[in-house]
Amino acid sequence: MKITGATSFKNINTYANRGMTLEADLKASNDYYLINDKAVIYKKPTPITISKVNYPSRSEAVIKEGYFKTPSTTDYNGIYKGKYIDFEAKETKLKTSFPLNNIHPHQIKHLNMIYKHGGIGFLIVRFTTINKTFLLPIEDLMKFLDESSRKSIPLSYFEENGYIIKDKYNPRVDYLEILDKLYFDGGNV
Repeated sequence: MKITGATSFKNINTYANRGMTLEADLKASNDYYLINDKAVIYKKPTPITISKVNYPSRSEAVIKEGYFKTPSTTDYNGIYKGKYIDFEAKETKLKTSFPLNNIHPHQIKHLNMIYKHGGIGFLIVRFTTINKTFLLPIEDLMKFLDESSRKSIPLSYFEENGYIIKDKYNPRVDYLEILDKLYFDGGNV
């Protein structure tokens, strides 16, 4: 069965595309999950209200002004093995830490609420300069925030408490492999 709207993997998900951004890698991975009937996970649209449009003609309408309607929660959500999944994805060029100002307090609160209500919430953080991508469960992020007054999370915290997501061919960013071990198989990653 062909699923419309999903991306073909012949052209986009090869090792030749290693320079893809985290967002592009996650889109390709989520499309792979959807095509292979593993999970249904989407990037949430940013809620924007359009306030001014130039209509030279109907086919040439141009948005001239808009604003964020409400603060967005997180980047991605969906369902996997009957569990609600919600996560934020970020990149940093820093080699030794992830600045906490890259994630908004309302996003952390949202992920914590997801966790409290039985869902799975986490961060995916890519350190682009050193080419390492980590999954950090919301429980470990909250522990860090409770125990530290730092303005950034050191790379060592990700290495000790997070889970490295190894580069793969398909799916490119296989975060479901980690979720399986953390939440579904009961094993260690």
